[in-house]
Amino acid sequence: MSQQATDVTHRLVAAPAGRIHLVEQGSGPLVLLVHGFPESWFSWRHQLPVLAAAGYRAVAVDVRGYGRSSKPENTDAYRMLDLIEDNAAVVHALGEETAVIVGHDWGSTIAANSALVKPDVFRAVGLLSVPYTPPGGPRPSEVFARMGGDEEFYVSYFQEPGRAEAEIEPDVRGWLAGFYAALSAGTMPAPEAPDLHFVSRGGTLRDRFPASVLPHWLSEDELDVYAGEFERTGMSGALNRYRNMDRDWKDLADFAGASITQPSLFAGGSLDASTTWLADAIDAYPSTLPGLVSSHILDGCGHWIQQERHQEINQILTDWLASLPA
Repeated sequence: MSQQATDVTHRLVAAPAGRIHLVEQGSGPLVLLVHGFPESWFSWRHQLPVLAAAGYRAVAVDVRGYGRSSKPENTDAYRMLDLIEDNAAVVHALGEETAVIVGHDWGSTIAANSALVKPDVFRAVGLLSVPYTPPGGPRPSEVFARMGGDEEFYVSYFQEPGRAEAEIEPDVRGWLAGFYAALSAGTMPAPEAPDLHFVSRGGTLRDRFPASVLPHWLSEDELDVYAGEFERTGMSGALNRYRNMDRDWKDLADFAGASITQPSLFAGGSLDASTTWLADAIDAYPSTLPGLVSSHILDGCGHWIQQERHQEINQILTDWLASLPA
């Protein structure tokens, strides 16, 4: 484990799911950090000490279904509204009324919707890698089903219960290593290679991962931390986020097209498909994120932005936080 993460405090707090595991460092205004797939609180190991040193109470959670947080059995217990309630419960369990929320990957979408649904709790929102797109539009599963032609989009692949688990769980460590490398600058496949976001009929997602290589930002020991958590918990809790996208579409119908008005931040990598495929969403920020304070595209950066380029992201975050109203 990174030395930077050794002086944090681990806690379990009550939440609608049962309990949420969090890691806390520092004191001052609360900054809640929400990870994505397939990660954990450990994804914020480079941010926790820096935010604490800058005068903030930095708290990174294991999202429901991950790590040492509760893992409900029912798939529909992982819908977006439940995760929003978890985040609000963490804030209140820590004795606070409000917090700044920052998320990466799925955590970015969770953070954005937390700010949208509970603006009284989340006074500002930072989004890493995945841009904000307002709720609404066509049913997600129908959109994904039309993508790829003879191949299957990875989200559709993940949505079928048990299917991705059968690919991943026999070799969690190897699968994670390939997945992280596939989306990282320096180890991702060449642009002319088959798109790793799609699965050949009868194939697996892993078929297109780089083999026997780790990205520069991930050591063997750090990979062990991630692998150990998923080997213990299994993958279903994490994958259930993908299996609730149609439920989220219904649950958030009242917020269709809504903007987030609180102060906001976006940072993405120039080599990240989440950034390039959703370029129109970034262009729409003047209307969808009217409170945007700063927006950054890191040249030559992949998807795991706060780990790949942690020094730059730390500076971006602390500058943005310092600009927010007290």
